[in-house]
Amino acid sequence: MAQKPSIPKGTRDFSSLEVSKRNYIMDIMRTSFINYGYQPIETPSFEKSETLMGKYGEEGDRLIFKILNSGDFLKKTDIGYLKEKNSLKVTSSISEKALKYDLTVPFARYVVQHQNDLTFPFKRSQIQPVWRADRPQKGRFREFYQCDADVVGSKSLWQEVELIQLYDDVFSQLHLAGVTIKLNNRKVLTGIAEVIGANDKLIDFTIALDKLDKIGEEGVKTEMLSKGITEEALEKLTPLFNLKGSTTDQLLALKNILATSETGLKGIEELEFICEAFQTLELKVANLELDVTLARGLNYYTGAIVEVSPPKTVQLGSIGGGGRYDDLTGIFGLKDMSGVGISFGLDRIYLVLEELNLFPPTIVANTKVLFINFGDKESLYAMQAMAVLRKNKIACELYPDSAKMGKQMGYADKRAIPYVILAGDKEISSQSFTLKNMKSGEQSECNIQQLLDVFN
Repeated sequence: MAQKPSIPKGTRDFSSLEVSKRNYIMDIMRTSFINYGYQPIETPSFEKSETLMGKYGEEGDRLIFKILNSGDFLKKTDIGYLKEKNSLKVTSSISEKALKYDLTVPFARYVVQHQNDLTFPFKRSQIQPVWRADRPQKGRFREFYQCDADVVGSKSLWQEVELIQLYDDVFSQLHLAGVTIKLNNRKVLTGIAEVIGANDKLIDFTIALDKLDKIGEEGVKTEMLSKGITEEALEKLTPLFNLKGSTTDQLLALKNILATSETGLKGIEELEFICEAFQTLELKVANLELDVTLARGLNYYTGAIVEVSPPKTVQLGSIGGGGRYDDLTGIFGLKDMSGVGISFGLDRIYLVLEELNLFPPTIVANTKVLFINFGDKESLYAMQAMAVLRKNKIACELYPDSAKMGKQMGYADKRAIPYVILAGDKEISSQSFTLKNMKSGEQSECNIQQLLDVFN
């Protein structure tokens, strides 16, 4: 007996309704990207392994899907690597390509490769799927779309301000009020690591701190201890977990904590610039909130870090995030090319809109009218009419088979097609059509112009 078909864990099939809802979100994003001056690009689904590996930290590298070399991929592999069970060396010899983990690193590669064709500052938008070998759970998939906006070639903090506005603009159009845009700066985290004497453990420090909302303060401290950060250092870290008050109060307290760190004070200065801008600029639906424990575990952030949380009534992780990455293109040979960008989590935004019932009821692009099939002569007459309707952007279709009337009507009912058109010998003779409203049952005789008037 044939095995029941299935799909890999962490992937999904999408129904026509789900595709329509996803397109609704992406269309709003694309419109906002264009309004803010971001130019669309696309990059391949997979990259050379050397492009991706080592750019996301140790945890990120483990989540990259590797692609086996074509042909006899074991032929050139050193048998000693297999006997040693040395997975790193085996992998490098049998896999030269990998599915992209995010859109940012491939974008950096794109900028370097096409630098002579681009006008800087270059503002790019990109909506494409990415893949991560993560453990699937609610809102976390192995294949998912990222929707990114980035600027490279400018160190101006006005770019950070604009990207926060872009977030707010998209969520406003989605009628998603109450989202929180959390803001921090990697220089602040570097400064904290310096002050507590753990600057040689910066990556371990930020990765652990980034898990605060998942494992709590004690869990973070336990993980830091396991990474070699001392009890004395953690004692100095305690005030960080207890920062309260207004943004101004928190920044003032941070200045005292980081008084001996030039890098940390520079980070505070950058945070102050952004926060002061939004004392004048208004956000429509989002709340901007300082969160000095926000780390985001990716190694390439060097300045501002942002993360978007859904409304508090929705129990779900972040629905967006990003930050500044001054050194990212440098890894591909292009120095002094600062960049900053954000990403929208399409799948999680979808779940939030679904839970809050925020999708418009008319979101599905459905067939407006079904022509009943009475035979070949009648179908040809229907086809001529459908050409006119389609030219006027009216979605219509002909039932493909000359089946019983009940079956054709049942098809229209199940598909929620609001109108059917009956065109037999009588209608052909008078060059007319009998239009039936499926909801009310009312019927009327129309010519082609009257049909256009009804649907427009």
